[in-house]
Amino acid sequence: MAKTTKPRTIQAVGITLEIIDYLHEHDRARITEIAHELGRSKGTIHCHLATLLEKEHVVKNGETYQLGLRYLELSEGVKDRLGIYDAVTDELADLAEQSDELVQFATEEHGRAVYLYKNGSERAVQTASSIGKREYLHCISLGKAILAHYPRERVEEIIDRHGLPEYTSQTITDRDELFEELETIRERGYAFDDEEKIEGLRCIAAPVKAGKNEVFGAVSVSGPSSRMTGDRYREELPNMVTRSANVIGINAKFS
Repeated sequence: MAKTTKPRTIQAVGITLEIIDYLHEHDRARITEIAHELGRSKGTIHCHLATLLEKEHVVKNGETYQLGLRYLELSEGVKDRLGIYDAVTDELADLAEQSDELVQFATEEHGRAVYLYKNGSERAVQTASSIGKREYLHCISLGKAILAHYPRERVEEIIDRHGLPEYTSQTITDRDELFEELETIRERGYAFDDEEKIEGLRCIAAPVKAGKNEVFGAVSVSGPSSRMTGDRYREELPNMVTRSANVIGINAKFS
């Protein structure tokens, strides 16, 4: 078997992206702070920030830097190209009202779930998820609903890359157990998260299919374990989620 080699990468681009990620996580920062946290010299960070400033990707206020509104333009362009966003927002607004809980949509990129939309009623549980946030696939219903329809080889690649980190005593951390769970989800049509990521939180998700054998993402409903019980958790909400996923699949224009 031929040995696979990683493509050559450019260190300067990597440093720039590290700075962008840092500013995204910390809102704003000084050169010295960024240099310390990233383990780079102040001169290196200054040069990269000067380039980002000239290209209008960051703004400078006094001695601090933060991401500019250019990223708002970029994010809107990405959403438009998805061809599914309008269908997601329309249907999930209805699902949030119908379920009276938190509803979310996510897709997979680079082996992790990426949240694209969330909505919820006044009583909906508040979680740390936010638009654009990335999450491991194996421990959330959205992720498992997606993985269940991937070829085994692709799931193996994702596990090899990201592992199966444990969050609660309910998290699936065994590879064979995960594949058994994915088979059940595939046959049933929807996935459960029974406090696998956050203690006290339960979720149900169903896949949004872009074709007969292709999954674009998944829709979920989340709520506290005290409300997600009995037939509501096992039948009523799964039926709602599955219906919404099917409606999005029908109305979306996949790119």
